[in-house]
Amino acid sequence: DMGIEKQVTKLTEENGFYGNELVRITLPPELQKVDKTLRDVGLDALADEGLKVLNRAAEEAVKEATPIFVNAVKEITFNDARNILLGQDNAATLYLTGKTKEPLYSKFNPVVTNSLEKVGATQVWSNIINRYNSLPLTNNVNPDLADYVTNQALEGVYTMIAIEEKEIREKVSARTTNLLQRVFALQDSKY
Repeated sequence: DMGIEKQVTKLTEENGFYGNELVRITLPPELQKVDKTLRDVGLDALADEGLKVLNRAAEEAVKEATPIFVNAVKEITFNDARNILLGQDNAATLYLTGKTKEPLYSKFNPVVTNSLEKVGATQVWSNIINRYNSLPLTNNVNPDLADYVTNQALEGVYTMIAIEEKEIREKVSARTTNLLQRVFALQDSKY
């Protein structure tokens, strides 16, 4: 809950992805040459706009995550909790990934698709790809941006949860509730 509340919520804000180098969505590998070519011919603003709309779509999609995470947390059994507590440094993140990746993808993908449409990404990317494809000596490109952005958004969510989990595990000062202090005293005693 702490990771979701403190870190994932940040991703829903404007520039939650674009302004965070840990999770900023860049172009898929097959389109990175598009970005480089556009910048080489002086179209930096167009390339930047293309990146921003991908990140905006992810920010929009992450708003759908909280209820799915809450359900996963409610399903934690005593054994799950023990394994998370005494497990590796990212055990809670791995648990949440296993429990939420499929339902989150199902929620994120239509939101990303709609968001790409809403913010004009389809038009921007169509413009970028058409301009790129019209350049001599280039191969035509046509990636599934919604799938790519959805998967990148999921990676960003789990990255931010892992950051908070590590903070709680390593720093007593990050254990801001009595429950966290009592529970992680057990983890501390295993070392």
